Amino acid sequence: MAQKRERKLISKNRSARHEYTIEETIECGIELAGAEVKSLRERAAQITDTFALIRAGECWLVGMHIHPYSAGGVWNRDPDRRRRLLLHKKEISYLDGKLRNRGYALVPLELYFNQDGRVKLLLGLGRGKKLYDKREDMAKRDVQREIERALKQRTRE
Repeated sequence: MAQKRERKLISKNRSARHEYTIEETIECGIELAGAEVKSLRERAAQITDTFALIRAGECWLVGMHIHPYSAGGVWNRDPDRRRRLLLHKKEISYLDGKLRNRGYALVPLELYFNQDGRVKLLLGLGRGKKLYDKREDMAKRDVQREIERALKQRTRE
């Protein structure tokens, strides 16, 4: 019987939840070459300035940087090339309808290996935050941190 592994995080886009209010998340596959997968197993990729777009009925990931594989040689691809995201047609048409609304964007949140060892991307459908929304979220986090600190201090005594 094959042993299942747990989910292994490759890269996380920390600024995405700060810049966008994420309304929905979708897990999708990503079309990669063999040397790119080996490179991801070797070291992390960069997805902070990455976004997804829909063109001609296909979903593409733009701006993701995967470092060239150290033993790749001539099989290494361009590290910054566009990569196709593997989604069903219904999902693509649903996302395309949502993206036609003003202010929505497809933002990658996490890149990881799932339990079967395949590379998956957690894609978030989000709306851009205004500056006052960002300040409000930071104030809520600070208040929550103070509450947790006070409760922790109280339990120590």
